[in-house]
Amino acid sequence: MSGFLEELLGEKLVTGGGEEVDVHSLGARGISLLGLYFGCSLSAPCAQLSGSLAAFYGRLRGDAAAGPGAGAGPGPGAGAAAEPEPRRRLEIVFVSSDQDQRQWQDFVRDMPWLALPYKEKHRKLKLWNKYRISNIPSLIFLDATTGKVVCRNGLLVIRDDPEGLEFPWGPKPFREVIAGPLLRNNGQSLESSSLEGSHVGVYFSAHWCPPCRSLTRVLVESYRKIKEAGQKFEIIFVSADRSEDSFKQYFSEMPWLAVPYTDEARRSRLNRLYGIQGIPTLIVLDPQGEVITRQGRVEVLNDEDCREFPWHPKPVLELSDSNAVQLNEGPCLVLFVDSEDDGESEAAKQLIQPIAEKIIAKYKAKEEEAPLLFFVAGEVFYAPGSKPSITGTLPFAPHLSDWEWRHSVSQMRKERLGESQTALRSAPRSGRPAGLCILADSPAGLHLPHVSRS
Repeated sequence: MSGFLEELLGEKLVTGGGEEVDVHSLGARGISLLGLYFGCSLSAPCAQLSGSLAAFYGRLRGDAAAGPGAGAGPGPGAGAAAEPEPRRRLEIVFVSSDQDQRQWQDFVRDMPWLALPYKEKHRKLKLWNKYRISNIPSLIFLDATTGKVVCRNGLLVIRDDPEGLEFPWGPKPFREVIAGPLLRNNGQSLESSSLEGSHVGVYFSAHWCPPCRSLTRVLVESYRKIKEAGQKFEIIFVSADRSEDSFKQYFSEMPWLAVPYTDEARRSRLNRLYGIQGIPTLIVLDPQGEVITRQGRVEVLNDEDCREFPWHPKPVLELSDSNAVQLNEGPCLVLFVDSEDDGESEAAKQLIQPIAEKIIAKYKAKEEEAPLLFFVAGEVFYAPGSKPSITGTLPFAPHLSDWEWRHSVSQMRKERLGESQTALRSAPRSGRPAGLCILADSPAGLHLPHVSRS
């Protein structure tokens, strides 16, 4: 276990009081669950969370008081400690985005858990990107032995299970989480067992959210087309509305099913199961309840005729206005083709597809998401020695303003692509480039170097 933890966190952590703690000691203490708390001293929501999290942490570990340094280490003279109770096998590590060391010190001083040292900026950045943290505060729980993500939305754990009775909050099968009555907008009630044998879209949305309302209008048509094609498909609306009246008004526009608004516990469990951090989100499941794609929103907008349903992920995507939002979700590689010839774009896609497939397969075998997204895009022009300008046909241009640009493929040949990947860090807080753009005048004659990742 200590090997995984040291690879993830480094050799040393620090307590709120500034004392160093060896990471390998976490294994000796029998830690089974690791919480990564992503935050910043300048964030009021983070300050609020720290207070409630300290109380939660103290209750779970059985500490008499969750004060500074409580439970952060074995303590002098602890010797061979007795086997910890299951609920005590938790440790939390604070992963900060602070840019000022004094502010960081003031913030961590009262934390009863551990923190990555301030100087470990590169490691912090790797963690932010590895787990695709897009907002703060965020709290995720990992299995301390395998490194697998147990729960992506720890904030809901604190709210829903303040006593830690459901520890360690591992993912449950969709069939178990969704169990119970579901509603149609005419008041009819159906049991969740009616979903058996169907693909299912789990739709997290709310009436107060303008992008949600826009997507719902498109999704209604997609739902109709899929049903008319004879496909077994159902959508479950999981509301984030602020009142039952708003829920009813919004649900009246939907031809599918919904979790009752009054069943807040089940709605929260579904949010926890899929680690929902923003809406609208459409998760598409296969008939066994396994996730096909978390990008249902993008797929619906890109495939108006639903010809590619149930939207199994593609290794390489064509960059468009509807999927450009994915550029903000983590490191990306975009191969631009300076040509209006569709054949050139296809050649570019075929060029990087084997690389993408290799990386995706490697991480799928470890039950992890691939650390890099791959895109092909066309129609760019640029003056020598300057950043390319993107034509009006690419309305997603603002997403690329902070990216690192490579103006020629020959420059890419001088580096291993695997090494370039390590520099792809989508972290506006640090000012680093969000991705790598490669421009190719003739992708048919382009050969990218061997991919090597440790």
